[in-house]
Amino acid sequence: MEHVVALLWIVDPEANRRLRPAHLEYIGRLHREGKVVMAGPFGDGSGGMVVYRVDSVDEARRLVLDDPVVSGGARRFSLLPWTPLELSQL
Repeated sequence: MEHVVALLWIVDPEANRRLRPAHLEYIGRLHREGKVVMAGPFGDGSGGMVVYRVDSVDEARRLVLDDPVVSGGARRFSLLPWTPLELSQL
């Protein structure tokens, strides 16, 4: 399993407001399925971040493209593979 971070930048605030409930439902479902580790908005209101736990970056890309805020044109995204540190071993 890999961790992939999705940075989701708001490009259409009105569409984002309209699609946010569907986005939260989608992220919640993926969390229950074990695909989303954590998610949340940036403090400056510019967008948010989702941390996926998936088999590949390609899987994360498919999940992001199916997110209502992305497919609905409210947000653009960047994906970054991420390796969390085992902090208990530092």
